Amino acid sequence: MKKILVTGALGQIGTELTTKLRQVYGNTNVISSDIHEYDENQDGLYETIDVTNEKKIYEVANKYQVDTIIHLAALLSARAEASPQLAWNLNMNGLLNALEAAKELQVKLFVPSSIATFGLTTPLDQTPQITVQRPTTMYGINKLAGELLCDYYHLRYGLDTRGIRLPGLISYAAPPGGGTTDYAVEMYYEAVKKQTYTSFIGENTHMDMMYMPDALDAIIQMMEADGNRLKYRNAYNISAVSAAPEDFAKSIQTYIPEFTLQYEVDPVRQQIAESWPNSLDYTAAMEDWGFQPTYNLDMMTKDMLDNLRIKL
Repeated sequence: MKKILVTGALGQIGTELTTKLRQVYGNTNVISSDIHEYDENQDGLYETIDVTNEKKIYEVANKYQVDTIIHLAALLSARAEASPQLAWNLNMNGLLNALEAAKELQVKLFVPSSIATFGLTTPLDQTPQITVQRPTTMYGINKLAGELLCDYYHLRYGLDTRGIRLPGLISYAAPPGGGTTDYAVEMYYEAVKKQTYTSFIGENTHMDMMYMPDALDAIIQMMEADGNRLKYRNAYNISAVSAAPEDFAKSIQTYIPEFTLQYEVDPVRQQIAESWPNSLDYTAAMEDWGFQPTYNLDMMTKDMLDNLRIKL
């Protein structure tokens, strides 16, 4: 990667990934974009892009002569369930426009997938790289269709498409963006502010999680990997931690002993969570491009709490 366009750059992942990319590749080599007007907090080139506009991604990518598009613009799981038609339009038409732009310009395209592509008929523990994918949410359906489209554009047009199935991401830098795994981020915030939290996800509900620095490193590492070694052009399983709400609470209590956890389960988000894997097998990512997470649960908790104390 030498010159990169990031769509959805003001979202949870995009905010931090843009900063990281500029540190690695230089401010003038990373163009951030979102549907919103320019954000003064962004330090570098910025373009307003509505990804559902058929030509806008192409126009901006062509203007800056980028060699890579990182397409992050999407409506996340809980918000997608509330507005399924909006989710389909943004998530699918936006992706098609990104694919067409990348095809016309013959540039690399990164599209994140999600653990939401799995469903109730998928093996829940150590979910394989290749397995049954029958999602029951609009977001999961969008992401699975996106995986297939990326595979198709690679096979049909030779497009260099790359993706990873992201678990729940935990970060102190950006607020939660409407995802089912956001309870974990909220718990850290409330632990620092109030020493108590009421979880909308029920006890003993395990899901895959990852600290944002590991996710950012994984995206860059995969995009820099030798394409000849990549067996899967839809998305690679990656993960770092499989945890339930009580696991986060126990880890937090190591540093904040008075912290308490209660439950007030949101039936919609609980149903979504139960359709997702407990843990993923990410052997393929390790073998094909060297993926290896750095942060375990307690390392992540300490870093989150330290940074949130400063932030809050």
